[in-house]
Amino acid sequence: MREIIPVAVLSTTLVLATLAPALADRQPTPEERTRIEAVLRQQGFTRWGDIELENEGHWEVDDAVAADGREYDLHLGADLNVLRRDPD
Repeated sequence: MREIIPVAVLSTTLVLATLAPALADRQPTPEERTRIEAVLRQQGFTRWGDIELENEGHWEVDDAVAADGREYDLHLGADLNVLRRDPD
């Protein structure tokens, strides 16, 4: 019985380790980045930080600076429409 528990723990750990990369956020491809940056400029943003595709399927843009100098964290939908602006 004692040998079964370590094997079960090891098996569970291996399964979770293989799932972790699938759950991780990712950076945009060059083509995606170009489209996202064009949308940000059209919306009046002058600069921004990291852009990542979140697990939920939306894009997160950190530290986006609007034309008035205010800074936001943005959430963009798959269609690149701004879903949410969180003041930074």
